[in-house]
Formats: sequence, structure tokens, C-alpha cells
Amino acid sequence: MRCRSAVPLLLLSWLLCWLPSARAADLTVWHGYRASERAALEKVVATFNAAQGDKGTRVKLLAIPSDAFTDKISATLPRGTGPDVFVFPQDRLGGWVEGGNLLEPLDFFLEPAVRGRYVPGTLEALTYRGTVYALPLDFKSITMLYNKKLLPTPPRSTGELLKACKTLGASAAGQGGVCLAYPYTDFYYHAALMQAFGGRVFDPGPKVRLDAPENVKSLEFLLKWTAQKGLLPAEPSTALVTSLFNEGKAAIVFSGPWFIGEIAPGVDYGLAPLPTVDEAGGKPMRPWLTVEGVAISSSSKHKDAAFAFLAYLTGPEGARVMALEGRQNPALAQVYEEPAVAKDPVLSAIREQARTAVAMPNLPEMTMVWGPATSAMNAVSHKLASPKAALEEAQRTVQKEVKALRRGPAEAAPKP
Repeated sequence: MRCRSAVPLLLLSWLLCWLPSARAADLTVWHGYRASERAALEKVVATFNAAQGDKGTRVKLLAIPSDAFTDKISATLPRGTGPDVFVFPQDRLGGWVEGGNLLEPLDFFLEPAVRGRYVPGTLEALTYRGTVYALPLDFKSITMLYNKKLLPTPPRSTGELLKACKTLGASAAGQGGVCLAYPYTDFYYHAALMQAFGGRVFDPGPKVRLDAPENVKSLEFLLKWTAQKGLLPAEPSTALVTSLFNEGKAAIVFSGPWFIGEIAPGVDYGLAPLPTVDEAGGKPMRPWLTVEGVAISSSSKHKDAAFAFLAYLTGPEGARVMALEGRQNPALAQVYEEPAVAKDPVLSAIREQARTAVAMPNLPEMTMVWGPATSAMNAVSHKLASPKAALEEAQRTVQKEVKALRRGPAEAAPKP
């Protein structure tokens, strides 16, 4: 039919012209997934789109290479371009919020039932200065993986670990073997031991506190481990850790779900929670909990439709597919009650480890911590500095960078 433009019929005519061809919303969603994670996300989106009907919301996915993802988000969102929705790790949240009005606050959309459906700590990881900016999609954490042939029963404490390693001996794992392998000079991995001793990166404020006494104590304890022959490798690169485990030259590895894809066929392995630390009063090792969230761009013209997609993706329908086909640990708590998920050894082990994990800080200052902290770790492990001196130097470096950040580029620039 032809559309009329008579004034009394203008509104009705406009509706009749618009309804046959318009769609409720076209949403562009950016992500950095590959392989099974990407295939699972595509399946969730296809199911969501089909449920919307011909005139409902249509979600379009765009995969961005992971090494370019952060830069593209940082470049497009301030200009009001880029995606309606995107998936990102929580450590970038604070920087993007402080950088301007880039992410849509979600508190307005969040009913109590939605807030309470996620694994504890995951929604908090996507909350910055009291405001929720994304819904949690999945989480990761390091845990303990062990070779069942070398070590049938996993140790529950550091005392049991040392006893098992002494019984096993380096020779039992083969020539050049060790009992435990993990990248202990990487601050990300060391955080699990540090936080068992009550260590931390920030005090309230936030104030950087890399030189906290508890952090020093955790490094002193690590030195005792490295001094024990056959316990840890001398140069713990990720490639070496993988090689030792695959060759049967390491009985235990501390790593995350990403390590599982590197395990050689035929290696009979199990997963168990990281051990409690006898020397820290029996407190559990507390690794970082890293959370991926789904956010809405503040410049999106379809925020209601975008939130409906967020709720679906992070809800029962999306979580089930992302768990069983994408091999992710969904943030939705109820999915772990489903038999297929509950009996999955990897998903259930990471879920169990999350109970003692600590959400990685999403403060902008956190990006300044990694380099100096890892430099301190290497200095200590190579006997170039004491734990106290190394952490004090890292503290000074980070404080200097944070001070420049808070002053801003104009103030930080030298005056003529």
C-alpha cells in the first residue's frame, strides 16, 4: 500500500509505513573469543535471535583479535562508535569508567533476583565505586592439577604437599624432575600464596600497599620453597611448566583452565583446590578471581534491548551452552546444580576454587602494578634483593606512576 501524508492521519500513516519493515533493534556485540568459546557464543546468539521473531531484536556478533580488543574499545567508545555490547575482563573496568562516560550503569535495570543469581564475588568484580557496569558472564582461577600416576591423592595442605614431595622424590618424576611446577616469579600466580598470608595490593583509599608486611612474609616463605632441592624448577617459565607436566617430570601444577588444553593425551590428571598454608595459620591459598563481564556502551541507542540480551546471555539459557560447549565457568550459580555441569571435573573444580578466590582489583592503578611487582618477584628469586627491599622498590615505582596518573597529563607535564 502507499503511505498517505495527510496531516490528520500523519501519526497513523507513519505507524503503518514503519511496522512492516522495522526491527525492534539491531545490536552489535564485540567479543574476543575463539574456538569452542566462539562457537558456543554464536549458538547462544542464534537461539536468542530465533526467539525474537522476524521483527524482534537481532544480535550481530563481531570477533575482534584479543591482542587488539582493548585498544579498539578504548578508541571507539569515546567517539560514540563501536559496539552496543561487548565482553571484557574486569581489570579494565576502572580505567574505562574514569576515562569518561563510556559504559552504561546497570543499577537501574537490576532487580534483586538478578543481583542474587551470580556466584559470589563475580558481580562485585564488575562494580566500580558502588555502581554496576556489567553483568558477569564467566570466571577463571588457578587451581591445583596433579598427575594421578605420580600422586594418586592430592595434598590438602602445604604440610601434606611437602610430605608427599619428599616421599615422591625428584627421581620418581624422572631425571631433572620436580614435585611442584608453576610460574612462581609471575605476580599473578604468586598472589594466591600472598593472599593466604593476608597480603594485598591496595589498602582502603585506594592506596598501593605492595610493601605490606604480609606480602614480605609470603615472599620469604616462597624462598624457603625454592631452597628445597627438587621441589620447584629453577626457571619456572610457562613453557617449562607444561613440558615438565607432560613428560611426567612434575607431579603437581598450579594453573588455570587454560592449562588443560596444553596437557598431552595420555596424562591421567585430576584437579583439586589449592592447599591450605600451614605456615599462615592453615589459611587457604587465595588466587585471583578473574571475571569476564558483558557491558553496554553508553552511546548505544538500544539500551533496553541490549540489557535483555545481557540477561539472556548470563542467564540459564546462555550459561548452560557456554559451560557445556564453550567450556567456560559461568557466573550464574544455579547452572552448577545441573547434573551435566555438576559432574564435569573441570567446571566443578574451578567453581570450588572460586569459593576462596579474591576478585582481582578493577582499579585503574592495577595496570601499573604488574610490571613492578613481577620485577620484584624476579629480583627476589634470583637473590638480587631481599623480599623487603624488592617490594619497597616496587612500591616506590607504582606510587610514582599513580601520582602522575592522578595529576593528569597537563599537571604531570614539566613546566617551561
